[in-house]
Amino acid sequence: MPANVLLVDDEQGFVETLAKRVANRGLTVNTALSGQEALDFLDKDNSVDVVVMDVKMPGIDGIEALKRVKAAHPLVEIVMLTGHATVESAIEGMKSGAFDYLMKPCELDELLSKVNEAYDKKQAHETKILEARARHIVLRRGD
Repeated sequence: MPANVLLVDDEQGFVETLAKRVANRGLTVNTALSGQEALDFLDKDNSVDVVVMDVKMPGIDGIEALKRVKAAHPLVEIVMLTGHATVESAIEGMKSGAFDYLMKPCELDELLSKVNEAYDKKQAHETKILEARARHIVLRRGD
């Protein structure tokens, strides 16, 4: 199955254009125009695999939203995007659990590659969790 992606950026035109381009590549895409809108969406829809989120947004910025997403939805992977990257914000984002950090504008193929890598990582974590649960059930039945 293709990744289910949530694109988050306060620039509506950018989000709409990117959503069309990503959807044309076969991924399921949803959008949010703020950090709060992204958090609300994730609380209602647990099918999101990867969030692609801008760092600089009014209200809840990308770094704060990243921290809240990882606290509430630890398996969701997050790729941070910014046109205003600093070494400090990249380090803070990575320490807070971002999968990766890309500069805007980035090539669509580069973004899709990161999204697919993040999706693969999420799938691997989910598989490990399922295997651990299965082992636990088998061990309990053996008692």
